[in-house]
Amino acid sequence: MFKIKKQKNRSDQRIGLIKTRKGVLKTPVFMPIATKGAVKNLTPEELESLGAKLILGNTYHLWLRPGSEVIKKAGGLHKFMNWPGPILTDSGGYQVFSLGEKMLKRRGGNFVKITDEGVQFRDPIDGKKYFLTPEKSIEIQLDLGSDIIMVLDECPAFPCTRQKAEAAVARTTRWARRCKDFFEKESQPHPNPSLNKGRERVGSKRPLLFGIVQGGIYKDLRQRSTRELLEIGFDGYAIGGVAVGEPREYLKKVLNYVLPLLPENKPRYLMGLGRPEEIVSAVKAGIDMFDCVIPTREARHGRLYKFKVQSSKFKITDKNFYETLQIDKTKFAKDFKPIDGNCGCYACQNYSRAYLNHLFRTNEPLALRLATIHNLKFYLELMEGLRR
Repeated sequence: MFKIKKQKNRSDQRIGLIKTRKGVLKTPVFMPIATKGAVKNLTPEELESLGAKLILGNTYHLWLRPGSEVIKKAGGLHKFMNWPGPILTDSGGYQVFSLGEKMLKRRGGNFVKITDEGVQFRDPIDGKKYFLTPEKSIEIQLDLGSDIIMVLDECPAFPCTRQKAEAAVARTTRWARRCKDFFEKESQPHPNPSLNKGRERVGSKRPLLFGIVQGGIYKDLRQRSTRELLEIGFDGYAIGGVAVGEPREYLKKVLNYVLPLLPENKPRYLMGLGRPEEIVSAVKAGIDMFDCVIPTREARHGRLYKFKVQSSKFKITDKNFYETLQIDKTKFAKDFKPIDGNCGCYACQNYSRAYLNHLFRTNEPLALRLATIHNLKFYLELMEGLRR
């Protein structure tokens, strides 16, 4: 399921392979975010041409719209969105808690009620009530046809008291155990073969199940969470709760708390991070998988990433290896160079900085497509450089 091909000298960086039912992934790997079944402004074919191998969908959003039953009838998320590669789905837990803030602003309360059984919440758009349990989260992800499934966890935002963090760890462990029990039961062949159709859950087509380490900024709680998940046993381990408002200096500490306890023969996933230099640092520490909204979100705001050296010459020891261009600034209005002369993406091969500047300043939708293409190419090239 996971194999280390190479361990770097003087570093904990690993280069490895993750075997999924939709293909083998080379690590370290970055997942573009397809929250609602699409990476904003791009087609799946464009993602493939950029070199993306794994994308991330979200259980919460897809459950609410169009509904997991619709996607199941379509043959799963792969067919629904026409993506041939592996898909990882987040459990929806983070969105339940974070989007509760929208309900607070729109309707005067976030209406999120957490119990050991599960979490009740309201759709921030229409106010409809939902109840998400660990079992329901796994069921939805199986219906979506996910290749890597995440357990439901409780992810309290920073700042978080020790008492609250400790309660969240205990609940995350209980929910993780229930997730695995339900997953194992559902992964067995059904006596009626026709009921297996659509989930592709039997035998060698079994998806992978990842646990999520919580514990906030507290060393003992992080290590307790890690040990409890290891006792349950998962195909891979994610580190959550590091992109929910914590100051960036805590990232290295959390990795130092958790990574020495994780098995070397299982993939390690850092959820929701990060900036290019954070990814480099985390890869050096031994992380294998990443997702982040930064490349696509920054693209929509005209902030473009550019290597200072050719990516083929990129080394993880380099400092300040990239720069950003705020392409809608006046200084680029007559700059006819590509975004990056060494980049092979469609945007750089065909358009100038001046043209991008014009598109952004006139609010042309094409600006978002070209900028997204370039930024994702940068991130995927970064991962290739780290593997190399």
